[in-house]
Amino acid sequence: MQQVQSLVRAISILNTLADSEYGMTLTEIAHQVHLPPSTVHRLLTTMQHERYVTFDGERTLWSIGVQAFSVGNAFTKNRNLSQIARPYMRALMEDSGETVNLAVADGGEVIFLSQVECRKMMRALVTPGRRALMHCSGVGKALLAFLPDEEVTAVIAQHGLPKITERTLISEDTLKTDLDRSRQRGYALDDEEHAVGLRCVAGVVRDETGLPIAALSLSGPAARIPNDRIEQFGLKVRRVCADLSREYGGKPV
Repeated sequence: MQQVQSLVRAISILNTLADSEYGMTLTEIAHQVHLPPSTVHRLLTTMQHERYVTFDGERTLWSIGVQAFSVGNAFTKNRNLSQIARPYMRALMEDSGETVNLAVADGGEVIFLSQVECRKMMRALVTPGRRALMHCSGVGKALLAFLPDEEVTAVIAQHGLPKITERTLISEDTLKTDLDRSRQRGYALDDEEHAVGLRCVAGVVRDETGLPIAALSLSGPAARIPNDRIEQFGLKVRRVCADLSREYGGKPV
């Protein structure tokens, strides 16, 4: 039991140091984890021996060590986004009643990785591996909204803004205004811009730096996603994307 308690305390110290940008003093750590300085020092020296923490004697600051980075890096090498996302996608489908898609950016387009179909007769079906333009798809617009402006400009220069339906945004200024709105509310909307009669609400999954690595959308007939339900769906998508980002090891904003 004592060993388990020590492990829990050591993990608490590591989590505290991980949130510190410049390192922490022994007193600061002890205050943060609510433990006596003597206990914290004993655990720190043990972890220092195993290179999980490092000590800067000149500034008397403790920081995360190289071994902690190695362990974390092993997670990033082995994580499988589609596999991790599956239960979140299913939960969102059950909650919304609509089909849920997972997609990533590739070569200035989006490529769909996975789908969880809803149980209704009319539903939006997308096969894994299918591609779509970013400016007119919910997942694409979500990714564009949270990418640096120069990357958005590069995508437009590469693929243009072709008209897919009467509602497709084909002006760069109009698209960027729409992306600003998506950024502010935390989700994007494809309002029959990719397919007539189909609406999609999408959010982004973020990596450890806070940048988007994927997008999650719920899609359905416009009749089932009317104007007065868009915000409700958008908040559901945004919440699930934040939870999935954390599970993946990312940093939701």
